[in-house]
Amino acid sequence: MVSVEFKILILVLISVVIGLFSYPLMPDVMASHWNDVGEVNGYMPKFWGVFLMPAISILLGFLLVLIPKLDPLNKNVEKFRKYFDNFILLLLVFFIYIYVFTLLWNAGIKIDIVTVLIPALSVLFYYTGVMIEHAKMNWFIGIRTPWTLSSEKVWDKTHKMGGKLFKLASIIILSGLLLKNWAIIILLITIIPTTIYLVIYSYIEYKKLK
Repeated sequence: MVSVEFKILILVLISVVIGLFSYPLMPDVMASHWNDVGEVNGYMPKFWGVFLMPAISILLGFLLVLIPKLDPLNKNVEKFRKYFDNFILLLLVFFIYIYVFTLLWNAGIKIDIVTVLIPALSVLFYYTGVMIEHAKMNWFIGIRTPWTLSSEKVWDKTHKMGGKLFKLASIIILSGLLLKNWAIIILLITIIPTTIYLVIYSYIEYKKLK
């Protein structure tokens, strides 16, 4: 069976190869950031525009593989490891997806960033919900509040709730395709209240136990 480390290496190499082949085609100054209506509002030199994303992917892949090994509750991480490994791979695919969009834009192929970004974020948040539902108590992955880390029952209840809310959030985020000028606002007013609610929920569940 192919290890997650090998799959991460393949994805990182793909991003590096894409960068090497696209480098000669890129302008000296590259668009690197877009505002909430899809207009470019940030630039960077060619080298960083091409190779920053592969560098981030390398660092991110390394950290995500290392983190479970450092966790004192590593045995709990192993109980949902397949979901976490799939999340790592999905996150790296997401970065490659955005990276390719950036390169295409700078090569002259203008694609609407909202059309590109919203479906990808929706998939990412949905699978985050799947992973959260299966997450067991640990120090690095999941909804870590003083109350979830103090009680396994609170951890489990909060993560079951969190999984459902993240899946629901992914559907709401997808509606941004119909309201493109509001897409980023829809994203923010979905994710921020969800996060705050889960913190409060974990506190209330902890107080119930006491």
